[in-house]
Order: sequence, then C-alpha cells, then structure tokens
Amino acid sequence: MALSTSAGNELSRDQLLKLYRDMLTQRAVDTRGFQLNRQGKIGIAMGSEGHEAAQAGAGLAFERGKDLLYPYYRNTGIVLACGLPLVDVFRSQLARAQDTSGGRSIINHVTAKALGIATISSIIAAQCTHAVGAAWKLKYRNERDRVVFCQFGEGATSQGEWHEALNFAAVHTLPVIFLCENNEWAISTHISKQMRVPTIATRAAAYGIRGVTVDGFDPIAVYTAVSEARAHAAAGHGPVLVESKCYRFLSHTTDDDDRTYRTRDEVTGHRPDDPVPKFERYLLERGALTDDDVKAIRREITDLVNRTTDEVEAEPYPDAKSLYGNTYAGPDDAWV
Repeated sequence: MALSTSAGNELSRDQLLKLYRDMLTQRAVDTRGFQLNRQGKIGIAMGSEGHEAAQAGAGLAFERGKDLLYPYYRNTGIVLACGLPLVDVFRSQLARAQDTSGGRSIINHVTAKALGIATISSIIAAQCTHAVGAAWKLKYRNERDRVVFCQFGEGATSQGEWHEALNFAAVHTLPVIFLCENNEWAISTHISKQMRVPTIATRAAAYGIRGVTVDGFDPIAVYTAVSEARAHAAAGHGPVLVESKCYRFLSHTTDDDDRTYRTRDEVTGHRPDDPVPKFERYLLERGALTDDDVKAIRREITDLVNRTTDEVEAEPYPDAKSLYGNTYAGPDDAWV
C-alpha cells in the first residue's frame, strides 16, 4: 500500500524525522538483541521487525507528561518513542544492576513510572485490565486530557482479559486506546485459527465502541489514526480499538523456529511492505531527506547502539545478596 501522502503533508519535517529515527533505532536494537543472544550474553531476544511503523506512529501520538502506556513484550519501539532511554533497554536485556527492575525481570520488561510507562506483564492480555484500571482512575479523578495507551498483539484478543477489559472500558466510557499490532501470528498460531471475523477492529462493534483498521506498515497512517483516537477518548467519548495490520518477519523469539509453521516464501512475500526501507524511500522522494542525510542518520544510530551496548556491558550485575529483595516483607534475607 502507498504511504499517506496527504497526511504526511500535515506533519513537520521534525516529526517525520522522529518517525524515521525511531523506526531505525527499533530495528537496530532488535538486531543487537539477536546478536547478543547468539553470543551467549542474553538468554532470549524478542524481535519486532515489521512492527516499526505501528510503534513509531503510535509513539508520536503519545503525549508525554500526560498519557500512560501499558505495553507488551514486543514493544521496544514504542517505549523508546515515548521517551525511555536507550540505556535502560540494554540494561534490561543484559540484566545489569542499574536496570529499573534491578536486573531481575525477563527480557524487554521495562518500566519507567516517571515517563508514564507501566511495568510489562508476562501474562498475555493482563496489561489490558491493568490499563483499564488506570483509565478508571483518570476518570474517577476527573483528570482531563489524559489517555491510556494499551498495546497488544492479535493473539491477546483470544484471551478473556481482553474481552473483559473492552467491555468494562466501554460501559464506563473510559479514556483508553486499545492498540492491536496484528502481525498474523500468535507464536505459531495463525489468525485464521483464532477468529472468523476479517479484522480485529470488527470486534469493537460488539462493545459499542469505535473500531479502526489501519495500514501498520505506514507510520503516518498509524499516527493519524491514533491521534484521532486519542482526541476521541480525551474528549470523554470512550475507548477506541485501533488495529494496525503488520507482519512479524522474524521468529517469535530466539527460542522459536518459525520454519516449523510458515514457509520462507510467505515471509519473503511480505518483504516489499517492510516499513523501514519503504518509509525511507518516501522521505527521499518528497525531499525530506537526502542520500547523505540517510547515511549520516544510519551511522549515528549504529554508533549510538554500539556505544550504549559497550557501556552497559561494562556495568556490574546485581549483587547476589540482593536476590531476595522486594520478595519478602521485612529483611531481604529469606532465611532469617
């Protein structure tokens, strides 16, 4: 599909470059995660190649200092777009002592309360009920122009918590945007094995809320849809379900062999929609970037990722004495 030229005209060059930088950074961090895993430095990596446009676009619509983000484990791009420092992403991956979770959480489970980024839950769709609880608090306290962003994959929509969250949010007209990144595969289960409806957004009608499907390979289209959804929710009109149709080019994680459930031809067939080179061509064609700009930005991001990786690898691991911290009431020593 073609990128949203008319919508792109409404964005400033700085906004377009932010989208581009965020997408490139997400791709570079994913690549580094897989490299670190293969080097035996981290136990597992979760890639989001193919999700860059969906996350950069949604992240641009997130209003820092106001909104709250409830992400899921494949959300490296949006947490970065919403302001999480790159160093904290690598501290999480490499389980260093200065990690916001103390080096104790599974990969990509970052958190940043000051930035409005909630702790990720490992339970699929659990973040949906958490997000609705936060949205209920905003409404209860009459906090105007604040919205909760709730991220998940299409596999989460097969979970009971997802349906409960949408229903509760709809009944109470809560300011929450449900953002589905539909990449067609819930690990090894294709979407056709999960539901009969053609799109996730179709399900919004069952709860009496607005549902929108958008090209998840187009960051401008995603930004436009999420911005409109945010305005709708912030105005007190209730939740919106936004579905970004994208594709997962890599295995579910480094522990997964996707060749057991999909062919290489299928993956290759989706490559023309790869959002990173596609958006880069768009920016070049409209004159927002030059070839020299592209080379400079790519080199800058590569250098940043390399430097940050080296810095974090040099940081200490958590002290073994802190093993029982935040586990038991009272002293950390479980055996006292």
